[in-house]
Amino acid sequence: MNELLQLKGDFGQKSSKNRPGSPKLAAQKVVTVAHLNILKDDLLEMKRFWSEQTLVPGALVSVYYNKVVAKSNRLSGIFSKGKKPNDTIVGAKFNEQSGSFKHIITHFVTIQSVSSSIDSINRVISILNDQFDGSVDTETFNDKKNIEGIQFEIYGITKTLFQQIIVDASYVEKFDVGTSDFDLEKQAIVTLYDTHTDTKEVLRKLGIRVSNDRILDKQTVLLDKEYLKLLLDTAPYLVAMAVEDFSKLSPTNFERTSDESLMDIPSPKNEPTIGVIDTLFDNRVYFSEWVETTKLIDDNIPVNSDDFRHGTAVCSIIVDGNRLNPSLDDGCGRFKVRHFGVATATAFSSFSIIRKIKEIISQNRDIHVWNLSLGSNEEVNKNFISAEGAMLDQIQFEYDVIFVIAGTNRRATEPMKKIGAPADSLNSVVVNSVGLNHEPAPYTRKGIVLSFFTKPDISYYGGTRDDWMNVCEPLGESRVSGTSFAAPWISRKLSYLIDIIGLSKEVAKALLIDSAIGWDNDVSTSSIELKGYGVVPQKIDAVIKSEDREIKFVVSGVSNQYDTFNYNFPVPTSEEKYPYIAKATLCYFPKCSRNQGVDYTNTELDLYFGRVKNDKGEIYTINDNRQSMEMEEHPMYEEDARSLYRKWDNVKHIGEKIKPKARPKKVYGKNLWGLSIKTKERLNAKDGEGIRFGVVVTLREMGGVNRIEDFIFQCSFNNWVVNKINVEERIDVYETAEEIIEWD
Repeated sequence: MNELLQLKGDFGQKSSKNRPGSPKLAAQKVVTVAHLNILKDDLLEMKRFWSEQTLVPGALVSVYYNKVVAKSNRLSGIFSKGKKPNDTIVGAKFNEQSGSFKHIITHFVTIQSVSSSIDSINRVISILNDQFDGSVDTETFNDKKNIEGIQFEIYGITKTLFQQIIVDASYVEKFDVGTSDFDLEKQAIVTLYDTHTDTKEVLRKLGIRVSNDRILDKQTVLLDKEYLKLLLDTAPYLVAMAVEDFSKLSPTNFERTSDESLMDIPSPKNEPTIGVIDTLFDNRVYFSEWVETTKLIDDNIPVNSDDFRHGTAVCSIIVDGNRLNPSLDDGCGRFKVRHFGVATATAFSSFSIIRKIKEIISQNRDIHVWNLSLGSNEEVNKNFISAEGAMLDQIQFEYDVIFVIAGTNRRATEPMKKIGAPADSLNSVVVNSVGLNHEPAPYTRKGIVLSFFTKPDISYYGGTRDDWMNVCEPLGESRVSGTSFAAPWISRKLSYLIDIIGLSKEVAKALLIDSAIGWDNDVSTSSIELKGYGVVPQKIDAVIKSEDREIKFVVSGVSNQYDTFNYNFPVPTSEEKYPYIAKATLCYFPKCSRNQGVDYTNTELDLYFGRVKNDKGEIYTINDNRQSMEMEEHPMYEEDARSLYRKWDNVKHIGEKIKPKARPKKVYGKNLWGLSIKTKERLNAKDGEGIRFGVVVTLREMGGVNRIEDFIFQCSFNNWVVNKINVEERIDVYETAEEIIEWD
C-alpha cells in the first residue's frame, strides 16, 4: 500500500473582486401595488403592537419568505434605517409546507425603522402607480432604461432604495409577530431573542426572578415549570428557543455474562490520553490504573451500582478494546483515559452538564480528543441546535479539541426517531452504529439536523444481538450494544491520528470521513440520515494508507481572505493525459450562532479542486461547482447550492465515480492542478478570518499504475515539502518526545 503524503507549502490569499451591482429581480418575478399594500399593512400592525408593549425597546418582526433565501436575497431596503438589515437578524427557522421549506427570519429593529419602512413602501407604491401602471415584472425592472428615466427626487426616495424594496417584496410573503409552539411541562433551558436588554430585567418585569447560577449566557436561562408557564402565557414572542432540562439517557442494551474474572494489563507508559465525560467510573476494574477519574456529581445525590456501568464500559473500550474484542482490533493500541463522572444512569440536567463541560475543557488543555457517549432520549428540535450541542461547537471553535459523540439510541419497540442532544453538534464527530454487515443497527436513530446538515457524520460497529460488543463493567465482562460503544472506537482512531501521527484535528476528521465514503459509497439522503457518510474502516492503516494505484495526500492551511489558493499541484501525466479519477474532502470548524436558528454556521468554505485551466487561476473542478462564478452568468438558487454543493455545511466532499470506460483527462497549460477555497460570511465579516481547514485528496490511476514516486519527485520541484506518513517512524518520534528524562 502507498503511504499517506503530507504536503506543506504556501497558500495564496486574495480578496473578492466581485462587487454587488444594482438590485435586480430574479427570473419570472412580478411585484404589484396590491402586494406592497399587504406588506405595508403588516408593518402598520407591527408598529401598533410593539408601540404598546414596554418589555423591550424595539420591535421583533418575523419576515416570512417565499423560499429558502440566500444571504444576498434577504431584506436590503426594508429595515435599512440605522443598521444594515442583516445586522438586525436575531433568529431564523424554516416554515415547512407540503415537503418544501421557506425561511422565517426574525429581526429586532427600532420602531423608527418600522415607521421609515412604511413611509418608503408608500413612496415605492406611488412610483409603481405612476410609472409602471401598478406592477413591474423582471424584464421591465431589470432594463436600466426604464429606471434611469424616473425622477426619484420628486418621490423623496433614492433609486437604490426603490430597487431594493422592489426586490425585497419579490421574496417576502408577509411580516408578523413570531409564533411560539413550545409545549413544555418541565424545567427548561430557555433562550430569549437578543433585544439588547438585560435578560434578568426583562424577566423581572414579568414577575420572573432568576439567580445568577441559573444563567448560562446573555440570553439563556434555566426556568422552573411555573416560571416557564408564566413566560409562555404572557410574552411567548420573546422566546427564541426552549428545551426541557432534565433528559432521560437514550437506552443502551446490556447483557451480563458470568465472567467476573480480572484480566492482567501492563502499567501505562506514555500512551495518549483521551478525555471521557460520562456516568461514574468504578476503580475496582482491572484497568483502573489507566484511568484518572473525577466525580463531579454532588455528594448529596444518591448513586447505585447502575450509575457506574456505562462510564466504566466506555472507558474499557478506549483503554483495552482491542483485547476485549480481538475481531475488532484496529491497530491503535491502548490509550489512557481522564474520566469525569457528570451524570447518573437515570437522567441528567443538561444545564448542569453544560456548565461542567466548559470548566472541564478549560482545565484540561493537554487533551485533544473527548468522548461523550451521553445522549438524550428526546429528539432534537428541527429549528435550532440544542444548548449542549451549541456549547460543544463553541468550545471546538475556540479550543484545539474535538468531540466524538454517540448518535443516541432507541428501543427496538419504538418507531424511528431523530437523534438526541448533543448529537446535533456540527463541529463534533457524531457516530451512529452498524452491524458487521454494515447495515444500520436496530437501535439506530436518524439525522438530518436543521433539515439540512449531515448528522451523523460516520458509523462504526456498536454491537448487535447477533454480534455483541464486549466491555468491562464493575462486576466483570459484559456484552453490550449501542452507539455509546461505537463512539469510543472512533475516539481511539482520532487520538491516534492527532496525538501519535501529529495531524491537525481538521485533517484527522477529513481523513476519517473520506475513508468512510470510499469510491462507491451511497451518499444519498436516505443513507446519510442513518449512516452519515459511511462506515469507517476497522484498521487504522486503511484510514492512513491507500492502494498502490492511488496517490493520497493531505494539505492544511488558514483562510484569511476570500480566496485561499494554490495552483501548483504537479499531477503526473501519461501520454499527455491525466489517467485519474479524483476525490477530495474538506473539514473546518466554523464559529456558530445558536440564536440564528437554522442559519447556524457563520462561515462557509467552498471547495474547488481540479485541473488548472489557464494563467488566471480558473479551475476545472472535479464536481463542476459554479457557486462562486459571476451570479449574472451562472445564477444558482440557494436550495440548489445547499443540496448539490453542501453550502454552509462544515464538511465538503467532492468526487468522481469509478466508471469502467472512463477516459483520461485533457492536460492544460503547465500540467498543474489547483485547489481554491472561497470563504463567505453570513454575519460578521471577520468570523472566518483565521479559520483553519484540512483537505484530503486522492487520485486513483485508471490503469492501476503506481505513480506516487513521480508525484513526490515533481512536488519537490514545485515548492512543496513532502512528508511520508510512515506510521512506525511517527510512533518512534512520539515515544521519544514523551519520554521522561531523569537527570542525575
